[in-house]
Amino acid sequence: MPLNPQARAVLDVMATTGFKLAGDPAAVRAMIALTPRPQGEAVTAVEDRMVPANGAEIPVRIYRPDDARAAKPALIWFHGGGWVIGSLDGADFGCRMMANASGCVVISVDYRLAPEHKFPTAVDDCMGVTQWIAENGASLGVDGSRLAVGGDSAGGNLAAVVSQLARDAGGPSLSFQALVYPVTNYDYGTDSYRENAAGYLLERASMEWFWGHYLRSEADGASAKASPLRHTNLTGLPPAIVITAEFDPLRDEGETYAERLRAAGVPVELMRFAGEIHGFYANPAIDEGSEAARLIGRAVGRALG
Repeated sequence: MPLNPQARAVLDVMATTGFKLAGDPAAVRAMIALTPRPQGEAVTAVEDRMVPANGAEIPVRIYRPDDARAAKPALIWFHGGGWVIGSLDGADFGCRMMANASGCVVISVDYRLAPEHKFPTAVDDCMGVTQWIAENGASLGVDGSRLAVGGDSAGGNLAAVVSQLARDAGGPSLSFQALVYPVTNYDYGTDSYRENAAGYLLERASMEWFWGHYLRSEADGASAKASPLRHTNLTGLPPAIVITAEFDPLRDEGETYAERLRAAGVPVELMRFAGEIHGFYANPAIDEGSEAARLIGRAVGRALG
């Protein structure tokens, strides 16, 4: 498929700004923070809270699609950004759509970022928040027995890893995982890395920058906590939806992970968005990004009942 014209327009704008995922992470974050953000869909309530996890207080943002008093199932969402950038504000547009489309509470997690907090801090923050919600969901108006995890890019990596850790530890019980172009392997040897190494927003050099800041050493990349594709046993994991994008270096590792889940007996829905780039998901400038966010929301709603 040709590149989606709206994706091309995004790339053209990025080219004029000179934005690069390179250099000092703090400077990149500051530049992103100055980018205007459109108003997202209205939801009934949005609340910022702190959750104790992994020896810290982790900020979360809670989206409620209605004012029902009964405890509701929840999607715990981990934002993208290569474990180095990304924020609650950056995930806000998509979280609102997912809450409305699912009818579930969405809890967005502001895990700590690298390089200030290297691997496995982000994993342990996300696992700790998930455990806390499972045990204390009632205090948030959430049914802790009906939980899904999800995320995009690095957030998809964290959702996949949390699903594996929860299964291996015997809990908390997770009902579903939503993985949007997830990072699943510390490896640059796939066809999609070769085909999309440059020119499509996320580049091979970008991923080298992200991994370089995230990992403490090369050896960390071999761990399933960093590369969930390398886990030797994928049986018994929650059902999944996996979304990939055609012009994305991460396309093949996401699809390979979906295929391995399916081979292990895990129900999986895999969708590749033709003509799209990494970063299209919940992107206000790309219509299919909103469609994908609502699709994820509906899948979560079905899975959590």
